[in-house]
Amino acid sequence: MAAEMKQAIYVQADLAFEADRVRLINEAIGAWGQLDVLVNNAGISRVIPHSDLASATSAVWHELNEINVVAPFHLVALAESALRDAARYRRAGSVVNISSHAGVRPKGASIPYAVSKAALNHMTRLLAVSLGPDIRVNAVAPGLVDTPLTAEWTGAQELWRDRAPMRRAASPDDIAKAVAMLVDSDYLTGEILLSDGGLNLT
Repeated sequence: MAAEMKQAIYVQADLAFEADRVRLINEAIGAWGQLDVLVNNAGISRVIPHSDLASATSAVWHELNEINVVAPFHLVALAESALRDAARYRRAGSVVNISSHAGVRPKGASIPYAVSKAALNHMTRLLAVSLGPDIRVNAVAPGLVDTPLTAEWTGAQELWRDRAPMRRAASPDDIAKAVAMLVDSDYLTGEILLSDGGLNLT
């Protein structure tokens, strides 16, 4: 994708490691001399039945919390100065966290996953209060998204076809457009945009 876009760069990083987070932000700022938008899209999940408490080990909790909560916070902290500079010279900096409907409703692949996304949602609101008006912070909380990862999730696919008012899962483009809308706004902050095709209404 980066090769198809003339002014894009690709930086590989494992957000489980603090050094990679630092390098990622530094290389982005180094390449462009500024940072206007940060989208925290990296995340992991573990599928564990909610009733199987024994399988939700401390290691699982630590792994999900590190990637889904600590890493986004650390990236915002690293990018804060550059995002504030955006407000001084152009418009407010923008952070968009990719959460999940599992962080809004008592659902999700596992309890540790759902809790990590609920924490990300609350962190989004706390950061919006702390960083405004120079930096806006919002989140998109998708439901099921059609990707290679979810292609064999037949139960979830049937659920969205049968119960969601839109009668389908989201496409990656649907979520990208929701992110772009939040970035484009000069006023919205602290919002958790539930993007699940209306399944939450049923």
